[in-house]
Amino acid sequence: MRVVVTRPEISAKKTAERLRLLGHDPVLLPLSRAMHHPQAAANALALPHSALIVTSAEALRALEAIGSGLKIDGDIKLFAVGEKTAAAARSTGFSNIHTGSGDGEGLADLIAAKLENPDHPLLYLAGKPRAGSLENRLEELGLPVRVAEIYEMIPIEYRLAEIDELVRTRSPQAALLYSRENAFRFFEIFEQYAASFSETAFLCISARTAEAVPAAFRPHVRIAESPDENALFALL
Repeated sequence: MRVVVTRPEISAKKTAERLRLLGHDPVLLPLSRAMHHPQAAANALALPHSALIVTSAEALRALEAIGSGLKIDGDIKLFAVGEKTAAAARSTGFSNIHTGSGDGEGLADLIAAKLENPDHPLLYLAGKPRAGSLENRLEELGLPVRVAEIYEMIPIEYRLAEIDELVRTRSPQAALLYSRENAFRFFEIFEQYAASFSETAFLCISARTAEAVPAAFRPHVRIAESPDENALFALL
């Protein structure tokens, strides 16, 4: 099966290798690239905080960009949205990690269960754009949180010839969509090539992502049972 992978390049290469091992033909089409803000991360970490929150491995890569100037307190509580983010945190040097089930609201509930009346705000090492569900749920639960935007995802522009080559060689049978913004960007790029995707299955990591798929393609949408790549692969 020819599968379009829309993740940023570092993650996309890992996904492509998994697809090849399963006998699929991956087509890498990263829709965004990360811009790190190491100084914002360093400034945020210098202020008192009771625990860290990360919802993407990209946040850990942004921390690594600080280099030797980053002094990690490996014993501080770190709340990770899912297992892949937790694994990235372990690689960065954190050890006191609490792992959520894969979505922001669920992670907020886990934090509330593990932390009671923290002395300092939680520090959310966040990216831009993001859904905002985590902060909203923490506010509902009465937990103080400080958000530090330490990276942002910048859209990648493609030449018309590159898009033509993708759709004319052989139409993909599936496209992996990882976020609402990811889906919006995909259909923005391929708006004039709708006919080439008439039989493509759009595999969405969440219902929120699926909402960004245009109505004409909704009959071909499949939604992962949980917001992680293993569940997404189960749809292939």
